[in-house]
Amino acid sequence: MLNIQSRPPIYDPEAVQPMRDELVYCGFEELTTTEKVDEVVGAKNDQTVLVMINSVCGCAAGSARPGVTEAVQHTVIPDRITTIFAGQDRDAIDHFRQIYMPDVPPSSPSMALLKNGEVLYSMPRMNIEGRYPDQIAGDLRNAFDKFASKEGPSISKEKYDKLVHARACGSRIPLNEE
Repeated sequence: MLNIQSRPPIYDPEAVQPMRDELVYCGFEELTTTEKVDEVVGAKNDQTVLVMINSVCGCAAGSARPGVTEAVQHTVIPDRITTIFAGQDRDAIDHFRQIYMPDVPPSSPSMALLKNGEVLYSMPRMNIEGRYPDQIAGDLRNAFDKFASKEGPSISKEKYDKLVHARACGSRIPLNEE
């Protein structure tokens, strides 16, 4: 699908691709356009939707991605697991924040669990920074137990055990020169 945005990505897409790939590997669907955000997050179908706002931040995102991928290996997971990349999917992220989380200050990485376009649970960056992935996963699993009902995990244990998490410091990610 052709993704035409009004603003180009801030970071070099090739440099951040491993950070996208690890989530997609675990079953996350990328929401790269405003239309896709509305189709998935705004659907009034009583499904729970996890939105992981991905980021190049080495410290917080370096814990958030392993935490969220561990969380979706739980026995109960949201109906849809999705991701939007801050600084990359710029129109989609702005739309998501303005329409679905207007009263929540922007932060990335962050996560939100929604149903029928309404926020049930959110984990802002300040609840990610300085924490270990298993702590983040534990908080998310508690939210899944409370609000979700789909049987997990998102991928098999054998496949998950092969996952290699992207490790990079955002200060080394080159800016996109386009």
